[in-house]
Amino acid sequence: MGIYQRIHPQVQEGIASRKAYLVGGGIGSLSAAAFLIRDGHMPGRNIHILEQSAVYGGSMDGAGNAKDGYSARGGREIEEHFECFMELFGFIPSLTNPDRTVLDEFRELNLAEPIESHCRLVEKQGTPADFSSLGLSTAHALQLGKLTLATEERLGAVTIEQFFDPSFLETNFWYFWRSMFAFENWHSVVEVKRYMERFMHLISGMNQLKGILHTEYNQFDSLILPLMKWLEREGVHFDKGHQVTDLELSINGEEKVVTAIQVQVNGSPKTIPVTRGDLIMVTNGSMTENSTVGDLNHPAVLNRSVTERGCWSLWGKLAAKSPDFGRPEVFCGDIDKSKWLSFTMTFTDDEIVFPYLLELTGDAPGMGGVVTIKDSSWMMSWTAPKQPHFINQPDNVKVLWAYGLFPDAEGDYIKKKMSDCTGRELLEELCYHMGLADRIPEILEHTTNVIPCMMPYITAQFMPRVLGDRPQVVPQGSVNLAFLGQFAEVPDDCVFTVEYSVRSAMMAVYNLLALDKEVIPVHPSKYDVRVLLTALRTCLGNKPLPLDKTLGELLAGTVLSKLI
Repeated sequence: MGIYQRIHPQVQEGIASRKAYLVGGGIGSLSAAAFLIRDGHMPGRNIHILEQSAVYGGSMDGAGNAKDGYSARGGREIEEHFECFMELFGFIPSLTNPDRTVLDEFRELNLAEPIESHCRLVEKQGTPADFSSLGLSTAHALQLGKLTLATEERLGAVTIEQFFDPSFLETNFWYFWRSMFAFENWHSVVEVKRYMERFMHLISGMNQLKGILHTEYNQFDSLILPLMKWLEREGVHFDKGHQVTDLELSINGEEKVVTAIQVQVNGSPKTIPVTRGDLIMVTNGSMTENSTVGDLNHPAVLNRSVTERGCWSLWGKLAAKSPDFGRPEVFCGDIDKSKWLSFTMTFTDDEIVFPYLLELTGDAPGMGGVVTIKDSSWMMSWTAPKQPHFINQPDNVKVLWAYGLFPDAEGDYIKKKMSDCTGRELLEELCYHMGLADRIPEILEHTTNVIPCMMPYITAQFMPRVLGDRPQVVPQGSVNLAFLGQFAEVPDDCVFTVEYSVRSAMMAVYNLLALDKEVIPVHPSKYDVRVLLTALRTCLGNKPLPLDKTLGELLAGTVLSKLI
């Protein structure tokens, strides 16, 4: 961390009279509000977070109760080099001890209970599969090397299946990768490149999920809730029922100034006038927009609406005003390539599932991470999180979570498309693959609910793209407008992470306020010689490195480039 990150910027003249309007209630807006208060010295009462729904937290959600069942659409993976994330939660107080921070408790949890999977893959109805290596041939390793050497400009909109040989997509590496990050074969290979370079220090432990961190509870209760409580104490306005439908802009040459915000407040139109000095930050696009849920006896029906798409519709209107605001249809225009289904299972007085999973995997809840079913037609994975997974969860209640990458495929036990299955049928298919098919009736007796969730845009951020498809966080010539979240352009960082959203918020605040403070750089794994050597050795199956070449040549990358 550079010296400038430790600096406390001086209070800017006039900051007490400026206002900030943050569109969308996800982690991007919540982070921006926190940085506006701490670093920008903006009074909390001047900040409005405009959210269409009654729930804040965006994709980092978690809800329910023991009677009706719990639901979490998913959780983002976290690792130690999420510097912006760590910076944020390093000043947010714990909910239980105001003298401790969320980061303090998060660190202590992961030191005491580190994730290390002892059963990363299963197959053949509950049989542990070999996960001891990445399963890459030398040719596969060289393809990865070729990807790291290619530029994003040259790769353009090339897909994963266009870049890699078909055999690469059958390796353990790809099973580990796609189930951790939810990549589909038709997604952007540029995003794979970014992940490779950003998380190169994790490759050596990828088969056991070493280095992946977890929270005490679901991410809403552990992260969003304490952040919201702190913002509330600072006086921030949480304007629920406020759907932003458009922004009025004055565009003169390159200069772009937002002059008003068009809002539907609980269905009634309203115009909020803003000045050049006010700040408007928009979360453009959402992974969980138009999500639908089912229950034990009903499937989650896919919402295919192209007219009512919330923040996607807003982004479309903005993009029509200037090419600098990006191209949303690149990401949201084909939901059959961006959708998948997750489901959350709630059990009461369970004496079968969790004891069985402990015996099968050797990992206590929260300690093993995701388990992937290699021969699942739905490409299913499950996670047994640390219990309780929700703050209000009773001791006799357990929560399990699973998802499938191929919702249009027919199941192996339930002969229906995953997307057409009720919660009961999803649980039955999962039990079959776990090796519990003969105990399904007993398990159902202790099943409170299974809540499926269909998400049309959950991997939209991975769709093939080129430069300009995502707007810059602060577009060229913008005076008071910034974009936040997974669909703004943050150089070198990886989408589908909490860090990406928090970093975009830090960039937006520091840039629009012209603060004398540095945005923390992305961790430079790809420039660390030790990391490079370890990753290379791991990808080659821990075979001896070519020591007939000089170390200098190897470190300079010339050996690899010549082989390629």
